[in-house]
Amino acid sequence: MEEGMIETSEELLAKQHRKEKKDLQAKIQSMKNAVPKNDKKRRKQLTEDIAKLEAELNQKHEEELGQLKTTADTQVEEVVNGVESMTVVGEEQKEEVKQSRVSKAQKRRDKKAAQEKERDSRIAEAEVQNLQGVRHQEGLKLAQKLAQRQLQIREISSDGHCMYRAIEDQLVQRAVVHIIPGLSLSLKELRSRTAEHMRSHADDFLPFLTNANTGDMYTTDEFEKYCSDVEHTAAWGGQLELRALTQVLHLPIEVIQADSPTIKIGEEYDSNPITLIYMRHAYGLGEHYNSVERLKDPANEEDS
Repeated sequence: MEEGMIETSEELLAKQHRKEKKDLQAKIQSMKNAVPKNDKKRRKQLTEDIAKLEAELNQKHEEELGQLKTTADTQVEEVVNGVESMTVVGEEQKEEVKQSRVSKAQKRRDKKAAQEKERDSRIAEAEVQNLQGVRHQEGLKLAQKLAQRQLQIREISSDGHCMYRAIEDQLVQRAVVHIIPGLSLSLKELRSRTAEHMRSHADDFLPFLTNANTGDMYTTDEFEKYCSDVEHTAAWGGQLELRALTQVLHLPIEVIQADSPTIKIGEEYDSNPITLIYMRHAYGLGEHYNSVERLKDPANEEDS
């Protein structure tokens, strides 16, 4: 646009709409990056959320364009056969038109205020439901169980590697607190050694793996694909991988749950167990593993 030119209302609105669309695309890309590609459940929810955001923005733009057109129509002068025909109105009529416009603007403001109030009400209701929901109740039960053992949850990121990251965290804590050498293994090393152990002990693991479509036990190729996913992808870990890890680390593993007894794996190893937390309703994303740490004294935390 040339210097000194004044943008029309239509141009200003179009510029605003382009910016809002660009901002939304950036937000959508950020949302996509935050969800692992192999997490089909979260990917499906993400697709629905993106469609909803785009639909809401399109509706907003259409409403704003409609409002601009309505405003413009009231300002257009009548032109008949190319001759400008201005309607002269008295002061009373001008006042009536002004009041009418004020009334329409007020109605729009009132409608927007009502929509925001309804939205705030829905958010508050959702928070109440969350406090009463399964996720909150699960957290309370786990906190009570852990407190009896002077433990608390140590949060682990939910990226598909949570079980391995929780074990990695436990090994680091053991090395620091108990000064035990040789136990610090990275996420990559834990996955690699788990897959290697499963491959070399196929008879111990293959019978527990079946094809979801046929119900048949895995073929050799399917089992190798499974082990490769364990080693090279963010494939979610479960009880088979925990069993392999106890044998790799020569350490028992215990898994604390909210509504079920603690699962103990590798009890043949006489050592302090690695302790994990299994959550069924974590973060609204479903199953998740966390680590634990010693319960912190609030008084000591304030002093530090």
